[in-house]
Amino acid sequence: MVGEGILKGLAETARNFFGSYVSKERLTTVQYPEQRLPRIEAARSFPFLVYDGSDWQQGMRCVGCQICEKECPPKCILIEKSKDKKPDAVGKQQFYPAVFDIDISVCMSCQICVEVCPFDAIKMDVDVDLPTDNRFAGLLLDKQQLAKSNEYYHGIHPTEAAAVDAALAAERAKAQAKKPAAATPPAAPPSAAPVPEAQPVGGESK
Repeated sequence: MVGEGILKGLAETARNFFGSYVSKERLTTVQYPEQRLPRIEAARSFPFLVYDGSDWQQGMRCVGCQICEKECPPKCILIEKSKDKKPDAVGKQQFYPAVFDIDISVCMSCQICVEVCPFDAIKMDVDVDLPTDNRFAGLLLDKQQLAKSNEYYHGIHPTEAAAVDAALAAERAKAQAKKPAAATPPAAPPSAAPVPEAQPVGGESK
């Protein structure tokens, strides 16, 4: 039948329209921005940088390895590695990004930066509310704007964040287990037994 698909679409629209007066499940819109739909864990918008603890500078997991910058297809990530080092998430002295910028006007949300990061330092956000009156500088985010706590990460991707925390905890435990073994000095070799004094032949010594 010609136009059968159009009729089915109109019927579905009518069912939702009239059904919304008697059932909330039929409501297909919300009063945005006062009302918002629950965030879906599998959704993604733009990258952000994860930090542990309360200090975003000291707790940032990123070590400035620049792998994500090299692998980014649209080349929207700019990183400058620091000259000095600081302890990373597992206590090792590592470099950190002196500059970390992402131009989200160019970002295609491909998530390749997340997949290639060996330190679980960059993840995908679910926030799409990024209004700005400056289409250039307003969409160029620096590392302070990109930094979000591990608690925030758990709030938007709880399953993924729990797995990451478990892996990092295992790495920390492994690193701590190596420290006592390296700090313990080797045992001293046993001292040689004293050699008895030789006695003269044929009588006692005088």
